[in-house]
Amino acid sequence: MKKIKYIALFIIALTFSGCSVKYNFTGTGKIDASTFQVNYFQNNSPLVQPGIERTFTLRLQDIIQNQTNLSLTNTNGDLLYEGEITGYNITPMAATADQTAAQNRLTININVRFVNRKNDKDNFEKSFSFYYDYPGSDQLIGSKLTEALDVIFERITQDIFNASLAKW
Repeated sequence: MKKIKYIALFIIALTFSGCSVKYNFTGTGKIDASTFQVNYFQNNSPLVQPGIERTFTLRLQDIIQNQTNLSLTNTNGDLLYEGEITGYNITPMAATADQTAAQNRLTININVRFVNRKNDKDNFEKSFSFYYDYPGSDQLIGSKLTEALDVIFERITQDIFNASLAKW
């Protein structure tokens, strides 16, 4: 009877030791890197909103630091993010009877080059964009601009994270 217990325990231990599915709550799976680098994203948009390039660069650094255990470095990172802001556009989305905008849309486009120095097949260059709709009577300044940038950058940085690390 004791021998059967030991054999059963041995078989169970063998079974579970063979199952090594790596999972974490961010969905990144196994990352064969320890450092990442985010170069400054230049604002090359025809319509320039001062300061958004710095805000975006910091937001991208923050999301990667918060959702992985990678260390941020200034040079020679295992993972490299670089690119530029290529679009900052405000367009009317709906008109009123007196031919004024009832609703406007801010759209930001960002071109990203991702380099994985540990695995070249993960490298890509893609454009990411998102928008924020706001009433046509509002000026996009101050807290309204901050709110718009928060919404847009949250979505774009998550999309970049998913494309580069989560492979979604």
